[in-house]
Amino acid sequence: MLTLPKRPIRIAMATALSFAIAALIAAVLWAILAAATDASGHSRVDIAHLLRMTSLQAGLTTILSLLVGMALAWSLNRLRFPGRDVVVSLFASAIVTPGMVVAFGLLSIWGRNGWINQLSQTLFGIGFDSPAYGLSGILLAHVILDGAFAARILLARLDSIPATRLKVGQSLALGPLQRFRLIDWPAMALSLPGLGAVIFLLAFTSFPIVLLLGGGPANQTLEVAIFSAVRLDFDLAGAVRLAVTQIGVCALVIVLASAFSPVPAALGRSAQPRWRDGPTTRLLQWGVLIVSVLAFALPLLSVLYDGIVGGFGRIIAQPAFWRATATSILIGTASAALTLGLALILALGRSAARHPLARTSLGMPAYAYLAVPAVVLSLGFFLLVRGLGVPTGLAAPFVVVGANSLLALPFAMATLGPPLDAIVRTRGKLIRSLGLTGWMQFTRIEYPLLGRDIGLMLALSFCFSLGDLGVIALFGTQDFQTLPLMMYRALGSYRNNDAAAIAALLLIGTIAAFVLLPRLIERLAHAGRR
Repeated sequence: MLTLPKRPIRIAMATALSFAIAALIAAVLWAILAAATDASGHSRVDIAHLLRMTSLQAGLTTILSLLVGMALAWSLNRLRFPGRDVVVSLFASAIVTPGMVVAFGLLSIWGRNGWINQLSQTLFGIGFDSPAYGLSGILLAHVILDGAFAARILLARLDSIPATRLKVGQSLALGPLQRFRLIDWPAMALSLPGLGAVIFLLAFTSFPIVLLLGGGPANQTLEVAIFSAVRLDFDLAGAVRLAVTQIGVCALVIVLASAFSPVPAALGRSAQPRWRDGPTTRLLQWGVLIVSVLAFALPLLSVLYDGIVGGFGRIIAQPAFWRATATSILIGTASAALTLGLALILALGRSAARHPLARTSLGMPAYAYLAVPAVVLSLGFFLLVRGLGVPTGLAAPFVVVGANSLLALPFAMATLGPPLDAIVRTRGKLIRSLGLTGWMQFTRIEYPLLGRDIGLMLALSFCFSLGDLGVIALFGTQDFQTLPLMMYRALGSYRNNDAAAIAALLLIGTIAAFVLLPRLIERLAHAGRR
């Protein structure tokens, strides 16, 4: 039972914001549906083929990522070694690593002029076709990111197994297969459906990876086809039909996934292993871990090496680079700040509501944007701006900041919602007994306890915006471009050294923000408490 004092102002603000977000959703959907209804002429878009291709790569990505994630989580849960926390953090960073950076890293290693092909030609005089293009390249890039993400989530499930259950298993002398069947699998199984749905949505709506590694129309997906229809062919009729199809599929997946356990957005430190297997099993675990670390780290290291050695000096001498850097930082900062404000209003109002239906209603509009991928949301705003007669260049900065914030909002709510609910359960009576006002409650109780979660939410929002290509793709111009768009244009002009330098800087920026922001905000929160 909720024990907090009544907070009508919080509930009123959250209600007003929920209605505003719902109205914006309705406006975006109306713009897309109206364009689809008014569209005339025959479109060259083959929706059936695109839907099959998108579903195929998303389905294969989901299966492979879950298998890789289970194997890697199983290995990390058993092994003890120096630097284990660093390795776990490396895989946790997969959620913010820009997809186009990983795609570029794969091209650097496996491309026609990549490290592997050059080494093969030097040693054996033999070259080979690049596996980094087409369906194989798309799957490889997705599994590197989504497999690492799945491993971190599943490792948390294995870490949460009660010590008493492990002691019983050890007393029964369970072997590796017996322990997996009786202890590990039940711990992970409940998370697999929800996690699989999240990975399917991430792969289904993937844009930069498919754009860079697709290799042609045969491997094109809905998201890339929407971009091509608007930006290259200006086929609005085809674009809106694709957008309606994609929204329908994503909404169906979200409805089905709502029946499963939610996937947490915030994770603490991994517990130290409490179970040691035999030598043969440990050898297998080390093999899984080494292959996984190499698969995830090598593309990133290749990006850093190529960027620093190849084109770093050239790119920093270009005024356009500094303008794009400033634009990316400003947009990322504004998006993160806006996301924090929206998420706090909604999460505080939701935690103050007493009726379950009211709590669900206050959070639902924020999660609705999971069904609207970046390019589709960008298309909706593009149609709205065009219909209102506002110059695209004038609206572009506001649209990009707003769209990035809305796309990050579901992750922000998933990060802030659970700890706020925990505060209601554990400190509600204390707050009531002290007679704290809503502002005092936030500054004295909630903010200090939410410091790390707020930092993680800001880091996620900033990194999502910093590495985004889907929203800026339709609104970018020569005078308004971010680093991802500049990198994409450099690749399109065969300026690979410039693209490598930009990719390296994007990688450094996202990892630094992901590591440092949560710690900084947590320290500031604790300093304020003292």
